Amino acid sequence: MFAAIAIFLLLGYLIGSVNFAVLVAKKHGVDILKEGSGNPGATNVKRVLGKGPGNLVFALDALKGFVGAGLPYLLLRVEDNPTAADIRFMICVAGFVGTLLGHCFSCFLKFKGGKGVASTIGGLLVLLPVPILIGAAIWGLVFTLSRYVSLASIALGVSLPLSCWLLPLCTKLTFGQSEFWFAAAIAAFNVWTHRSNIGRLLAGTENRFVKQA
Repeated sequence: MFAAIAIFLLLGYLIGSVNFAVLVAKKHGVDILKEGSGNPGATNVKRVLGKGPGNLVFALDALKGFVGAGLPYLLLRVEDNPTAADIRFMICVAGFVGTLLGHCFSCFLKFKGGKGVASTIGGLLVLLPVPILIGAAIWGLVFTLSRYVSLASIALGVSLPLSCWLLPLCTKLTFGQSEFWFAAAIAAFNVWTHRSNIGRLLAGTENRFVKQA
């Protein structure tokens, strides 16, 4: 088990380290690290290059998370029992965590990277599909009301452990402690990667996403 965790953690990191924001922007003759906020992520690409390139980067980043978390499901055969399923879940989490770390601290960008929101969504579609769909709806609502991408992303992250806690109270869905604490860790990591945005939000200097005429 530990060997499999290490292998998929490393594989996920290498997948995550491929930064599509830099690659897509380069195709348009732009160094995204020197434009806009300087962040190599989908939001900055959308702000600098427009909706098409920005949405493409978001989709590709989400695909990274989906692949990183989903590969163990495709490549590992397990026995049909709860213990084996829990082990595979942990290995999938390792692949997802590796992908997220690679995206945020890419070995190809001197350990710089994006915020990891799109990759988180892609990975959680594999690991926690219902909570992330609820989180995506919350993201859309908060963004529509505030026009702050960062605030919407923080709200999405915080909603994950709340969903794991509240859904069993009102539905037939159940989540184990490992799933709840995994969701809580993702929420904490999401808040940490947005710490500079939180400072700007509190100071009233955060960039608001304005529709182009």
